[in-house]
Amino acid sequence: MIASELISQDLIPLKTSDTGRAALAVMADFYVKHLPIVNNTQLLGVVSEEDIINNPIDEDVGSYTLSQVKPYVNHKEHLFEIMRTMAENDLTVVPVVDDDGNYMGLITQNDLLQFYARSFSFTEPGGILVLEMAKSDYLLSEIARIIEDENTVVLSSFITSGAGSNLVYLTLKLNRSNLEEVVASLRRYGYNIKGSFVEAEYYDQLKDRYDMLMNYLDV
Repeated sequence: MIASELISQDLIPLKTSDTGRAALAVMADFYVKHLPIVNNTQLLGVVSEEDIINNPIDEDVGSYTLSQVKPYVNHKEHLFEIMRTMAENDLTVVPVVDDDGNYMGLITQNDLLQFYARSFSFTEPGGILVLEMAKSDYLLSEIARIIEDENTVVLSSFITSGAGSNLVYLTLKLNRSNLEEVVASLRRYGYNIKGSFVEAEYYDQLKDRYDMLMNYLDV
């Protein structure tokens, strides 16, 4: 998945003549805290709620001093680069430009959440396993072999880790709901199982967390 495939069709950029008050209204409508400022096809920068607070609200955003001038991604950038840019700049939207630097559109946090929700929903039933291990112990091929020896298939996987931590968390979607034999086998090989879920239970938890996030963004 690349940036051009994730561009939002609903949210339009600000013009230099738009006021801070108008920008805040758009941010409130779309639950974002940033908006790009564009002159024709030229990306001038990204204005934040904080920028508006620090400037006269009824003046044009084109006159504002921006805390972030041009955080953006190229339209060919991979999903991971989009996420890195958004995280490093603490953005709720990230502008997308073409090879000549012309503005093409933007990607919102919600776009990314929706993509992940679609990507990790599978039609066939299954279960979820979460494993905790040291980074040095992570070897997906070995873990997959143990699971396949139990006549089970790994349908998808992703890995997360905390900043500065030596631990990683591997989340696996498997093609069966009863995971007792798989769990027992992994434990025999010394793997620490942090959790196992029937798929419906796991996605209920993800939905609850998503709803909490949306309520937070609505504050």
